Amino acid sequence: MPAAANERLPLRERKKLRTRQALIDTALEMFTERGFDGTTLDDLCDAVDVSKRTFFRTFTSKEDVASAPTQDLWAAFLDELETCEPHGRTLLETLQDALLTALGRMTADGWTRRVLLSRRLAEKAPSMDAHSRHFCDRTSRAALTVLHRRLDLDGSGDLRPRLALDVLIAAFHCALDTWRSRPSTPTRTRLAADLREAFATVPGSLTLTANLRKAD
Repeated sequence: MPAAANERLPLRERKKLRTRQALIDTALEMFTERGFDGTTLDDLCDAVDVSKRTFFRTFTSKEDVASAPTQDLWAAFLDELETCEPHGRTLLETLQDALLTALGRMTADGWTRRVLLSRRLAEKAPSMDAHSRHFCDRTSRAALTVLHRRLDLDGSGDLRPRLALDVLIAAFHCALDTWRSRPSTPTRTRLAADLREAFATVPGSLTLTANLRKAD
């Protein structure tokens, strides 16, 4: 949440947000330094000086707190779906615009670094990968619920909205991999550019002809 918007919240809510951010930052640093499995939930709570009860009011598990940076992006994406206007565009274009707008909201200091640390941890921790898959499925279902409630789409038996979401998510992961592999320091602006490039590649991927490679 932008600092200006944060300051307008009641004191209690601001304290909750500060605690949440402290848990995310400390978790990512400790997991990176000690290893995901080498850091217990007790270690994390002691470092932030909060109880386990406080932790579980905000996160469901170590995997949940470590995945928070990208999960925040997709939560913002769901918010955008509640207000976005198709304006005659395809559903996929509408979804792409919503995700780019959500990315524009990720203005908190250090967000890109948190994303990098989180994705590096996911490569080493199978439980984080499983958590991400479950989160992705829940987010897709939530997005479909919003789309069918707000847009004039066919019934639940129509596979096209789900496939459009799947294409969006696949393009996002391709863009994220490209972004992370760049030699320069990754920025939010660069991630947006990589997302647009991945989106622009989608139509060609659907018509790409598959031919056997000729023998030398």
